[in-house]
Order: sequence, then C-alpha cells, then structure tokens
Amino acid sequence: MITQISDDFDLEKIAESGQCFRWEKTDAIENDSCSPMNKQETEKQRNKADSASHPCTYRILAGNSCLYITELDAGQGLYELGCSEEDFSNFWHSYFDLGENYRCIRERIDRARDPFLWEAAEQEKGIRILRQDPWEMLITFIISQNKNIPGIRRCVESLSQSCGEKRLDSRRIPYYAFPTPQQIASLSDDALAQCRLGYRCKYVKAAAEAVLTEKINLEELTASDEKSAMKSLTALYGVGIKVASCVSLFGLHHVDAFPIDVWVKKILSQEYPDGYPYDQYSPYNGIYQQYMFAYYRHRAGH
Repeated sequence: MITQISDDFDLEKIAESGQCFRWEKTDAIENDSCSPMNKQETEKQRNKADSASHPCTYRILAGNSCLYITELDAGQGLYELGCSEEDFSNFWHSYFDLGENYRCIRERIDRARDPFLWEAAEQEKGIRILRQDPWEMLITFIISQNKNIPGIRRCVESLSQSCGEKRLDSRRIPYYAFPTPQQIASLSDDALAQCRLGYRCKYVKAAAEAVLTEKINLEELTASDEKSAMKSLTALYGVGIKVASCVSLFGLHHVDAFPIDVWVKKILSQEYPDGYPYDQYSPYNGIYQQYMFAYYRHRAGH
C-alpha cells in the first residue's frame, strides 16, 4: 500500500536513533502482495523517486511482525508499505506513533530561549518514539548494557535465532520472531551463553522468569505512570535506572522518560550547566532527549 505521512518522519534517523535494533536497510524490491492497482501507483512513484535518487527501503522486525517500508518521495511524505491497509491500521500506524504530531511537539521549543535544543530538533527532525513491545525492549536494553549499537544488534539477532520462531516475510525471505519469555526461559545456560550476552545472560534469564511468574506485568505498566513503572522495572535483577528509563520510553511509551547515558551526561554538563529545564519540556522530555542524543552523536561523527 502507498501512504502519505505529512508529519516529521525520517526512516534513516529513526533507524539510527538507538531505540530499535532490528531495522535492516535493504534494496527496494517490489512487494509481491501489492494489488495490480497499487503496483501501478508504486511504479509511478518509484520512477519519480529514481529520477532523483534510489529509494530507501528498510525491513523492520517488530516482535513477530515484519514490514518492508520504502521511501518513495520524502519531500511529499510518500511511502510504500509491504502490508495491507488493515495491518497498517491495526499495528503499524500505532508502531510509528502516527497518532502524535511531532511537528507540534518540536515547535514548542523557543529558539531564543534554548538555541541548542532548537538546533538539535531542527537537525534531527524525523525521529519518532516507536511504540515497541515492552517485553522486547526489556530484553533488548538489558543486553544493551556496556555495548555499542552494532553489538546490541548482533546479540538481539543471535538470541532471536537461538529460540525465536522462524518465519517467512512477504518476499519469502526468512526471519526470526523475537523470542517469548517461555522460549528464553527454556534455553539452557550453554545455549544462552552462545548468544554472546556475557554477564547479561543471567539478567536476561531472570527477566524471562519474572514475566512468567508474574513478578512483573509489563502490559499493566504501560497503563501506569512513569514513577510506578520505574520502581517495578528497577526491582528486576540486573535492571538499573538507565535500562529502566529506556524501557519506560521505548517500550511503555512514557514519552517524558529521560534516559541518561554517557552522551546525555555530556550534553547536560556542556549545554545545561545550570540545570536542564525538565518542567518546561514536560511531558515530552523523552522526545527532546532523542533529538539531543542524535545531534551530539552525529556532531561527533558517530
């Protein structure tokens, strides 16, 4: 299907924002599931896009779902999605948080009052906070501790291949669904160690067991406030404030959550020596944090 997104939306910036680790950039390929009418429309848009540049396509794995999305014309906000309108309406529209107006959130920043954040948001506009599965985010960000983004991606993929369900996408290319708590809990210690998680193995296994025994209910936390969610998450073995904040922001969609890593510590020290104005930017601190985080990383050449 073809859709038009008029709000801030940039595939590459979202993919590199450090919140998703199963987005794979690939060549644009015709979606076999398109209707003949959609294929004609797609071909028209692709020809237009090809006259300027080759369209950018990502294969996105989210839980047990898979989507090909192609940027046909960024200027017009035109995208081809390899799914039905029903699947888009039922899942992917929410996944991309398309019900929220990010342009309005970005325009809340006063350029004269906070030129740094205004510039960061202007340069990194197009980032959105995805509505990702809280279970997948819990395990992903436990794995993320003291790892760079390529390392996180490798570990998440290895874990998925070790016990996730093997499926075929719309192009008949295999992929592995993210494993369930039961599947991870059933892995032997040796099998889990082969995923190269290092000391994080015991944290991952403990998280799976906590969900299975209902020590924590992630769906209930989605409806809870951020403070309550942080208390429950940090009670888990191996989950500190930074990991819990990432799960809160990227898995529970508490968009006021403000994860602090080495990059954000540097930002707060250098750009806000008198203190960052959390109250001023509430309830969207997590979105502004993403602009700042991406801006600093790109400025440093990462």
